[in-house]
Amino acid sequence: MTSQWNSPGRPNTGRESRHAGRAAWAGCALVPLLALTACDHGGGDRPLPGAVHGEHGGEFEKAALSDGSRLLITTQGGVRVVGTDDDSVTVDDATLAHWDGDGSTHTLDLPCDEGDERARDNCGGMPLVHVPTGVSLTVRARDAGIDVSGVRGQLSLSTVNGDVTVQDSGTRGARQHLVTRNGSVRATGLEARGVGAETVNGDVDLLCATSPDTLDGVTRNGSVRVTLPADAPPYAADARTVNGRSSVDVPAAGPADHRHRLTLRTVNGDTEAHRG
Repeated sequence: MTSQWNSPGRPNTGRESRHAGRAAWAGCALVPLLALTACDHGGGDRPLPGAVHGEHGGEFEKAALSDGSRLLITTQGGVRVVGTDDDSVTVDDATLAHWDGDGSTHTLDLPCDEGDERARDNCGGMPLVHVPTGVSLTVRARDAGIDVSGVRGQLSLSTVNGDVTVQDSGTRGARQHLVTRNGSVRATGLEARGVGAETVNGDVDLLCATSPDTLDGVTRNGSVRVTLPADAPPYAADARTVNGRSSVDVPAAGPADHRHRLTLRTVNGDTEAHRG
C-alpha cells in the first residue's frame, strides 16, 4: 500500500486510471453507497398552491420556491439541472413530472413508463430542470447521469450506472455530497464547506473554487484527483492507494491544526492533491 502525508511529489495529472484486474480489494473499505430508488408520489398530480400545470400533456410545469427551500428530484433515468435567477422550479412543458410539497420541502418526480409516450423521454434520458438559487438540492437517479450547472446551494447527488457532473455550483457554507457507482464524479468550480465524493468503478476528479474544511474522495477502480485554489491553506492530508502513485503538494498543516483535512482513497489508481 502506498501512503503519502503531504510530502512533495511530482504531479501526474495525465496518468491514466488503473482499473480492476490487477489486484483484489486489500482492506480499504469503501463507505457504503446509498441504496437508490426513484419514487413515484401518488399525490403528485393534485393541484398545489403556486404550481402551474403544463398545457401539452405534462402534469407539472412550474412552481415557486423560496430561498432556503429543499427540493428532491427523483428519476429512474438521468437529469440535467441548471440554476436560474428567478424563484421558480420549471420543467419543459413536454416533460412529464409530478410535484408534491409540504412546507419548505418539495419533491419533483420524473416518472418512467416506456408504455406512456409522455414519460418515455424520462427513461434513461436527461430532461432539463431549472432550479432557483438558494435551494438545497437532492437528486436521486439511476441508470443515467446527473448533470448540474450553475446551481448555488447545498447539493446531494446520487446515481447508479452513470456519471455525476457538476459545474460552477455549490455554496461555500454547505457540505456537498456527490455519489455514484459504475461512473465517475467530476466537478469544476465547486464551492463547499465540505465535500464527500464517492464511487466504485470510476474516477473522482474535483476542481474546487473554494477551500473546503474537509474533503473526502473515495473510489476503488479509478483515480482520485483534487485541485484546490492557489491560495489554499495548509491541510492535514492522507492520500493512499494500493496499485498506483500518491502525490500531494498542498502545504502541510501543523500537528495541532486539524481544521483543514484531505482524505483520498483508492485501490487501483492514483491519488493526487494540488493547488491550482
